[in-house]
Amino acid sequence: MDKALLSKTAAAMVARGKGVLAVDESRGTCEKRFQSINVECTEESRRAYRGLLFATPGAEQFVSGVILFDETLRQKADDGTLFPAYLAKKGILPGIKVDKGAMDLALRPGEKVTEGLDGLRPRLAEYFKLGARFAKWRAVITIGDAIPSHACIYANAHALARYAALCQEASIVPMIEPEVLLDGSHTIERCEEVTEATLRATYAAMAAHNVSVEQLILKTSMVVSGKDCPRRTGVEEVAERTVRVLKRTVPAAQPGVVFLSGGQTDLDATAHLSAMNAMKGLPWPLTFSYSRALQNPALKAWSGKAANVAAAQKAFHHRAHMNGLAAQGKWKPELERQLA
Repeated sequence: MDKALLSKTAAAMVARGKGVLAVDESRGTCEKRFQSINVECTEESRRAYRGLLFATPGAEQFVSGVILFDETLRQKADDGTLFPAYLAKKGILPGIKVDKGAMDLALRPGEKVTEGLDGLRPRLAEYFKLGARFAKWRAVITIGDAIPSHACIYANAHALARYAALCQEASIVPMIEPEVLLDGSHTIERCEEVTEATLRATYAAMAAHNVSVEQLILKTSMVVSGKDCPRRTGVEEVAERTVRVLKRTVPAAQPGVVFLSGGQTDLDATAHLSAMNAMKGLPWPLTFSYSRALQNPALKAWSGKAANVAAAQKAFHHRAHMNGLAAQGKWKPELERQLA
């Protein structure tokens, strides 16, 4: 366990004005995204698309790291360089998703637990050799009638802590992602309650497994009402409730917190992040680790055509720039047009 390397990596991931790009979609998820633009999802089309994002000129000003899928970690850029080395040369940290996905939790209808701990230690050793310096594990918490149960929250917190301990042992910074899903008609108050309970359990598990919070990054969902909730909430309310939960649960010693966009619109994800960073007295940097909210415009602009690569890169650069400003509390809606 190289503590100096872990600390250096964690600090770089949440450097001021920078965030993490998530392109760790499974083949199934990638297929759905590609279907939306009528592009066949093949190993080569996935490589070409992800490669154009990584090759975007100037993206490294706003992107500190990239979460890769196992396949992508082993693929090469157009110049023949393996993607991890290609990213590292640009000053971007290569990361890797290591979980095997959320499975049905036994005897708990409607609830999931993430699997992938079996054989994780040798996989992490291989990923480190391939250049990965941080990893990600996602747990999903669903809000519904009488759920989440204590059993579901506890099972996922336990798995996150075991994963995090194995990562630190391998000198890989663990990014823990306990995502409270946007699906449902629940209120923002209910989301706040469940997010707080989930994070409390998660950090209790980290302590039980001797995980060092100084070398840990939290990737969390924002406190928002369910997508089918009739009451819409304003940007300031989302920011206040989210920061309140984080201050109650996340140790101040942690290097930083990154947010997932979780089905929010591109602009909502940016506006909420900027509003949080405009608040005073935050004990840690708050930044982004978006997938769709960074990729959507680029994916549409690309549409599988080599002739559209420059337009796709321009769209990606713009979203990364906007979120880089949001990570400093400096984003304003009018900048979307001025800097486009």
